[in-house]
Amino acid sequence: MNSSPAAAPYRDRSVRARLLQAALAVALLVAPATAAPTPPTGSARGAGPPRTAGSEARGAPAAPGGGSVTYRYFTGKGFDTCEAPSLAVMEAWLASPYRAVGVYFGGRGRGCPAQPNLTSHWVASVHAQGWRLLPVFVGSQAPCVFAQNKKHVPIGDDPWTQGTEEGADAVRAAAALGITPGSALYLDMEAYPLTDSVCTETTLLFVRAWNREVRGQGYLPGFYSSADSGVQHMEEARKAGYEDLPAVIWFARWLGEPALYSESALPMPAWLEHGRIHQYAGNVRESYGGRTLTIDRNAVDGPVASIASGDPSVPVSH
Repeated sequence: MNSSPAAAPYRDRSVRARLLQAALAVALLVAPATAAPTPPTGSARGAGPPRTAGSEARGAPAAPGGGSVTYRYFTGKGFDTCEAPSLAVMEAWLASPYRAVGVYFGGRGRGCPAQPNLTSHWVASVHAQGWRLLPVFVGSQAPCVFAQNKKHVPIGDDPWTQGTEEGADAVRAAAALGITPGSALYLDMEAYPLTDSVCTETTLLFVRAWNREVRGQGYLPGFYSSADSGVQHMEEARKAGYEDLPAVIWFARWLGEPALYSESALPMPAWLEHGRIHQYAGNVRESYGGRTLTIDRNAVDGPVASIASGDPSVPVSH
């Protein structure tokens, strides 16, 4: 990734929902999907940019031993960019087809650590404008990470403890911005080789510990990586029966067009019901309202941030 909204009705996951899998759309549709229990399993659809705010629903247990989490999801188009744009730019970009934005809110591996615009006021303001936030945490990286600019933040010799500590750091950083429990927090793990078994074991331990800590504090753990690297790794772990895996998968494969439900690394039983985001194009320049940004394009059907100031209930203007 660094390489690089009227309220909808509620619906519980059901057998009928699973039968919709055969009709899943690859392209984005017009209306937002409805709320459902916490991913990863179930059905899902693509969608175009919702005109109004999303909905909330009661989710499945968020941590081992009980407890539940209320979460929001978004279905439509989104973008991410290294540094959070100014409020003026976000207002101008309401002329765009996007309504979700990836925000790099913390982590020692973050590519744009200064983030001068990113405050609790910014978060509340863009949310009130009608944007839905996808908070991204760029923490320690796989010891065998490909990217040269990430090699200085490797996972160390105690990946479980380190993952737990960084999960707690992610929750603290999110809470400081007014991002409340029930929000998805996405761990960014840049591409690494799956042939290095020591490295992959270390990375999986770190990711699982991070997920467990985030879940335990009432947030939803998401995971971003390359489709052929970290995402394939998480799918292999799912098939092997590992616990403490991500609730949402954000996969990067720059095809130029969305392919939420036809990704080869993610077979249909996996991460379907509001549990996928596809970053399908990267480092593209776009202009709306006289403001230009370099962005990555995303097709979104997954949980977003809940904001302490509350949710707008009026349609988003264009």
